[in-house]
Amino acid sequence: MEEKVSHKKGIRYTIEQICCYGALMCLALLPVAESFVRLVFKTGIPDALGMMEHLLLVVGLLSGMITTKTGEHLSIALVQNFCPNPMIKARISIFTSLLSAFVLTIIAFSALSFVKIGLFPWRMIGFIPNQIFGLIIPIGYGVMAVRFALRTPVSGAARGLPVLALLLGGVCSFPMIAKILWGFDMPDSVYDLIDRWNIFAYYSKIPGIIIFLVAALAGTPLFVVLGGVAALLIQAAAGEIDVVANQVYITLTQESFIAIPLFTLTGFFLSESNAGERLVQTFKSLFSWIPGGMIIATVVICAFFTSFTGASGVTILALGGILYTILKDVQYQEPFSIGLLTSVGSIGLLFPPSIPIILVGTASMTNIIHVFLGGLIPGLILIIGVIVFGIIASIKTKIPVEPFDIKRAGAALKNAAFEILLPFFLIIGYFSGILSLIEIGAAAVIYVFIVEVWINRDLKLTDIFRVFSKAVPIIGGVLSILALSQALSYYIIDTQAPENLVRWMHNAIQSKYIFLLLLNATLLIVGCLMDIFSAILIVLPLVIPLGQAYGIDPVHLGIIFITNLEVGFLTPPVGMNLFLASYRFKKPFIDICRCVFPFLFIQLAVVLLVTYIPWFSTFLIRFFQ
Repeated sequence: MEEKVSHKKGIRYTIEQICCYGALMCLALLPVAESFVRLVFKTGIPDALGMMEHLLLVVGLLSGMITTKTGEHLSIALVQNFCPNPMIKARISIFTSLLSAFVLTIIAFSALSFVKIGLFPWRMIGFIPNQIFGLIIPIGYGVMAVRFALRTPVSGAARGLPVLALLLGGVCSFPMIAKILWGFDMPDSVYDLIDRWNIFAYYSKIPGIIIFLVAALAGTPLFVVLGGVAALLIQAAAGEIDVVANQVYITLTQESFIAIPLFTLTGFFLSESNAGERLVQTFKSLFSWIPGGMIIATVVICAFFTSFTGASGVTILALGGILYTILKDVQYQEPFSIGLLTSVGSIGLLFPPSIPIILVGTASMTNIIHVFLGGLIPGLILIIGVIVFGIIASIKTKIPVEPFDIKRAGAALKNAAFEILLPFFLIIGYFSGILSLIEIGAAAVIYVFIVEVWINRDLKLTDIFRVFSKAVPIIGGVLSILALSQALSYYIIDTQAPENLVRWMHNAIQSKYIFLLLLNATLLIVGCLMDIFSAILIVLPLVIPLGQAYGIDPVHLGIIFITNLEVGFLTPPVGMNLFLASYRFKKPFIDICRCVFPFLFIQLAVVLLVTYIPWFSTFLIRFFQ
């Protein structure tokens, strides 16, 4: 009997993966097919954009389900990382799993209510009603709730706790269940119960938020915390929790977000092939004759990979090993090598096709091309700052150099030619206006697929599922956070918090420069405690009106935002890259912090430079205009 159950679970999981991977493939192929049909037949595929937007919804929920299955959702886990007692860790895991199951049950019921009422009347997406696509939302969150419950490490008398968490989530979903059953024609007695429930939620608001903050530090997935806080605040304001599901639907059917899984997939095709090794050998052959040449190679390669994946941790985990070995071989000391690799793990976030740049442009309603242009010079300054420090350190420690070998360099360039051409191809295609952001993302996936599978032959067709399996947890983690952080952002904007903050700040602080200094300090803290994706969607809408009040260019403000969050990844005690580096290099957390400090100071200096000299962020925009 157990074998059959296990076998069935395996089939369910395989089908789930295949559906997600199939949707991702369609998401990559459809924009290319649309461009081809438009070019050849002078007409496009009917409702192609609507189909792509709803495929993104499917990918977002399915990848979230898979990421829950593998336990790879983004979290802070500060308490878990610093707590040595295994018994306390186990109890914390029970708490975070039960809370996740409880919150996601509520969101699943809110999604069911939204699909029934919010998506009526139906709208056809191609030949499929949008309600059919919408059903993935309650199914997705329902499956995630059950999976968190099943993962709860309980035994004995406590085995009933996961079921209790799900049932309690169902009880707290009473307003949505009532709406599902009666619509808006509910009996007066039901309306009275909902009013009492709203009053209870109102008085539970402050302790509830405190519990969620503690839960975030304890390791509860960030998307659960964001969704729970949003649902609590909306309910406490006597609102409809269906708004949470509505915002999930709006966010995951947003045109500009379609590029996110495409560029992430591109990055993983590169990281799972031998592209990293080819690029390392190429830059090593080109720069190893210069003191600090290997530093140049390391910084450029990490920037290249991070710009595609949009997640600094991927670069550390994927390239940290090979780059650390090479740095060690050329006689760099261990603390310097670890500090360098940890600090440059996020150094490419200012370069196209960076996902944070896309999000900043979308959240601030600024032309994404302008934000890309605004990030180029600050990104180069950051790279140059780290490289200069590395060269000085190399000269002081007398790192040996190798004579330049033109034949070796030429052979290495030939081997890595296709990977080196990729960013130029993307920049020309996008900035020239020939291809849209979605089309350039789809073209990038197909390009690297052809290069790594059929030209370089690093990957076999049977390896494609492996690439997808590595990319999906990042895609699922990012899209899950984006969807529910948008719900919290909706509440913040709906309560006019940005306008109130502007009035208070403008009365309290008159100087633009003091405001910028306080903004930097605040964003560094935000970068420590939040992932960059939710920070952009939740905090940036609060900051944009402040920037306007102080006369700060929106592109300049967006670049300040990203550079601070980038440095926040390295800022103790909870910078995300510090924990990832501790895991990757098998070193104590405190040792990683010591290794990173010199590079942290360099990046902080660049943050101040970019903050107080807006020319760096605005020059290219004005030049091309």
